[in-house]
Amino acid sequence: MLSVYEGFFSGGARIVHTDVVLGLVEGGQRHQVLSVHAEMYREATRQRMADDACHRALTSAGVVVSALDRRQGDPAAFTGPDLAETARAMAAADVILSLKEQPLALLNQSGLPRRPVVVCLHRSDPENQGEALDALKAAIADGTVAAAVCCAESTRAAYRAAGIPAELLHVIPNGVDLLRFRPDPARRSAFRAATGIPASAPVVVLAARYDAMKNVPLFLRAAAEWLRREPEGHVLMCGTGMTPANPDLVARLGAADGTRLHLLGVRRDMETVYAAADVVALTSAWGEAAPLCLIEGMMCGAVPVTTDVGDSAAIVAGHGFVTPPDPTAIAAAWTRAVTARPDLAGALSASRERFSRTRMIASYAALLDGIHTAATPRPSLPEPL
Repeated sequence: MLSVYEGFFSGGARIVHTDVVLGLVEGGQRHQVLSVHAEMYREATRQRMADDACHRALTSAGVVVSALDRRQGDPAAFTGPDLAETARAMAAADVILSLKEQPLALLNQSGLPRRPVVVCLHRSDPENQGEALDALKAAIADGTVAAAVCCAESTRAAYRAAGIPAELLHVIPNGVDLLRFRPDPARRSAFRAATGIPASAPVVVLAARYDAMKNVPLFLRAAAEWLRREPEGHVLMCGTGMTPANPDLVARLGAADGTRLHLLGVRRDMETVYAAADVVALTSAWGEAAPLCLIEGMMCGAVPVTTDVGDSAAIVAGHGFVTPPDPTAIAAAWTRAVTARPDLAGALSASRERFSRTRMIASYAALLDGIHTAATPRPSLPEPL
C-alpha cells in the first residue's frame, strides 16, 4: 500500500489516517508514505514533516516516509524528478490511499502507473475544497478511483450531493485507541497539579487548530461568559496556533483572565489533557465530519458539548449536549455538562466499543483487501484438450 499525504501538519484527519496505516501495518500489510510537501505553514505555525508526531509514529513503526522537493503553494507544474519519485512509489504498490482529495493533483498526472486509488474523505464541505473536488471528479472519470472512504454519514451525503457516485462512497466511522484514551484519575490529578488547577475546579477543553472553521471567536466569547459565571472554572485551548505566539489569537483574547484560560498549543499527551477535563467543547461553524476531539474526549470521561455540524450531534447523542452557535447557550451547556458528568459516566463507558480503533482498522482492511482482490488478474485456465 502507498499513502499519499498533502503534507504533515496537525489535524484530526492526519491523526486518523496515520493510525489506520499503523493498524494495517500491525495486521501484516506493507505500507509506504509519500508527502507532496516536506514543510507546511498553517495556523500561523511553520510545521516541518520531521517534527510531526504522525511522521515520528510512522517511521518508528518502520514505515518508509518520503517527500517531494516542493514548496507549499508552488503553482509550478510537477517536475520530472517529482513525477519520477511518485512513479517509483506507485509502481511498488498494489493499492494507493489518498489522504483527502488534495493529493489527486499529483496522482492525476499523466504517465504514472495505473493503480486503484482509495480516497479518504474527512470533511463535510466538498464545495470548500477548491480545485481538489474537481481533481476527485477527474480521477473518478478516469477510472482510477476504486472507492472513497467517508469518516461520517455527513461526508457521504455531502459528496453524493456534490456529484460523487454513491456506489463509490463507503462510510467507516472514526475510532480511537481505547487503551490510550480512557478515564485516568492519576493523569487527571498530575495534570491539574502541574498547571495549578484545583482538583475540584470545573475544566473545559478545546482541542482544535486555529482555523476559521473552528470558530475560535465564538469559543472565546463562550469562555468569557462561562468564566464569569464559574469563578473556579478553567479553560484549556490546545492545538496548532493556540499559543501566545499567535498574534491574531492574542488580539482576540483581549482582557481575558490569563490565570484561568490556558493556551497549551500542540500537545503530545492529549489523553492526559482530556482526562483532566470535565467538558470537551467544539464550536465549529462548518466542515466537520466526525470530530476526533469529541471522540477522544468522551473516551477519557469528558462530557462533549458541540455545535450541530457534521456528525457531531449523532456522536454525542446520549453522551453530551448540542448547542446553537450562541455564546450564552454554550456557556450554560458547559455548566450543565459539568453537573451531569457523574450521571453520564455509565453511558460514556457503554459506548466505548462503538468508537474502537480496532473496529475502524478492521473495516479499512476488509475494504482494501476487496479492492486488491478485484484488481488482481486471475490466472488463465488451460484450454481443455
